[in-house]
Amino acid sequence: MMYLSCLLPLLVAAGGVAAGADPDKRAPDRAAIEKALESYVSAYNRGDAKAVAALWSESGEWLSPGGERIQGRKAIEQAMRDFFAKGKGVKVEVVDPKVRFIASDVAIEEGTARVIVPGEPPSESSYLAVHVKKDGKWRLDTVRETELPGDSAASEKLQQLEWMVGDWIDASPDSTNEISVKWTKNKAFLSCSFRVTAPGEDALEGTQVIGWDPAEGVIRSWMFDSDGGFGQGVWSQKDDRWVVKFSQVLADGRKASATNIYRPTDAGAYSWQSIGRQVDGQFAPNIEEIKVVRKGTAQQGAAVKK
Repeated sequence: MMYLSCLLPLLVAAGGVAAGADPDKRAPDRAAIEKALESYVSAYNRGDAKAVAALWSESGEWLSPGGERIQGRKAIEQAMRDFFAKGKGVKVEVVDPKVRFIASDVAIEEGTARVIVPGEPPSESSYLAVHVKKDGKWRLDTVRETELPGDSAASEKLQQLEWMVGDWIDASPDSTNEISVKWTKNKAFLSCSFRVTAPGEDALEGTQVIGWDPAEGVIRSWMFDSDGGFGQGVWSQKDDRWVVKFSQVLADGRKASATNIYRPTDAGAYSWQSIGRQVDGQFAPNIEEIKVVRKGTAQQGAAVKK
């Protein structure tokens, strides 16, 4: 779907433009480009086609991923006007933009543009934009855009666990469990690292990887701890909670199993409990519901004071 996202490359936050070969001599030009880019993103996000087009050169050219060519400031203004009329509330972001100067009056910008349309998944494109300086002003002259592939099937399935991403802590009276959850490249997996500390005991550390199993059509996890234990789980959603059927081989060779339950309560906390626990066929006490809070929140302060 075309959102003219290639017209966004110019939208960069202040300070986000990379330095040229000679930062001292190019500082005024960098500042001028930054100001123009700020004006561009502001105009785009308020749906002002005339203000957007004013930042292009008279002969500006945009080439879309599908090969569509829009030539000239007037044509670009009309294209933007049509787009804003159809895409109410569209916003843009630019990720990691970089600018380099190749001549006294020419600069190249490269980066990733993200278009956010209400009610639709964000779309991304890589871009190359040429800025030219004429009559003392920097303007956009050429933009060429390449659409980036969308999220994989694995990523789409794992979006249900997006709430887990972040840094968490459970500061119970007996131990402290710190957890960090991040996306891997292309959001193919969730990577979780954890560290459990208790008075008088060595800290236990480990990693859990959560991913989509396309062969079985389930979300699956794999865990490895610093004692040499390892295990795997199968995730399923039931009402407002996630139930994980987990099996593990302990470092001494014994086999263990449990049903672990995660229940997100709000953006800053979730609860966790472990029931039906067995070690070598013998039942072990359940772990009652524990509240885990996001680091850096007021809830963390309350948890630490318990």
